[in-house]
Amino acid sequence: MILRPKLIHYAPLATASSGPVAPAAPVPTWLRAAAAAPQSLEDAAFAAAAALTTLDAVVRREEKWAGAWRQRLALSAAAATAKQGGRVEDEGALRDTFVFSGPGDSLSGSTTLGPAGLLLLAWRRLASRPAEELLTTKNLAALLEEFGYARDDESVSDLMDDLRQLAATDGTVAIMTGAIGMAERHGLGRVLGAWLADALLAQRLGWVHAVPLLGPEAALGTGAGQRRSAASFGATGIEIDPERAKNLLAAQARAALRAIDLFAELGRRADKLLAVAPKLRAKGADAIIDRLLNEDALVASRGNKIDEKMSDRGLRRLFDRLFVLGAVRELSGRPSFRIYGL
Repeated sequence: MILRPKLIHYAPLATASSGPVAPAAPVPTWLRAAAAAPQSLEDAAFAAAAALTTLDAVVRREEKWAGAWRQRLALSAAAATAKQGGRVEDEGALRDTFVFSGPGDSLSGSTTLGPAGLLLLAWRRLASRPAEELLTTKNLAALLEEFGYARDDESVSDLMDDLRQLAATDGTVAIMTGAIGMAERHGLGRVLGAWLADALLAQRLGWVHAVPLLGPEAALGTGAGQRRSAASFGATGIEIDPERAKNLLAAQARAALRAIDLFAELGRRADKLLAVAPKLRAKGADAIIDRLLNEDALVASRGNKIDEKMSDRGLRRLFDRLFVLGAVRELSGRPSFRIYGL
């Protein structure tokens, strides 16, 4: 079943259009300051609304490199949540786990990925699946497994019931607090709650794909009063603790600004890649360019797993040339088994 939450209008947002979308304006200094240390709930709400409005305009541009942007955000979220869970894998280790996985591992959730690799798979699921498919019974069952929880029909059904109620809630504050509180009430933790909050936000704003935002902020709100607020989500509605709401709104504002900054950075790198693309004569180069614009990273020694038209040697030569031209970066820092991306 697909949840279809009703729309709200907490702040002016760009609307979908078939025409060109103007470039997003740089983030003003006052907004960064407001998101960093809001003095009140009202300040935090204003900063979050302004940051999300700016992010909404960025998302609706649907740039060619948006896939790589979302996957890079998913990697950051996975690394942050792995660290919060006491694991040692950083972004580099998680990237290695994923790009060097077997042909079916990254799709099926094979245990060869390990617990941290499955966390990355969960966040990549958020970034790559259509937003309207994220909160289905089938997807939630797979999500629970990737986060390391027992997968059974009863727990998924209970979660779906609460999500239906939460999806009908008015207000972004209630959505965020309710998602994290609901996950805690089900014994699933704040990290999965942050994933659900990002999915609900994407559906609420009508985005085609969700943007991983709250993962690095999922450790917020661990006080006793905040635990009581989390447990208050139930049939009678959502009771919001003001201090927790302020922290969550500030976290969402900071996360949105980080995403906007990364979008601008990757946009500059993507422009370089697209500028050199016409100079490439290798058969299958267009497919590699497309993959680089839609993936966090690629390895030049995976043979037919990347493109059946190119040999490993051809791939290495292509990536070497792109690197020399400044169109891609080498992300591993190793002399062998090198990894390339924007």
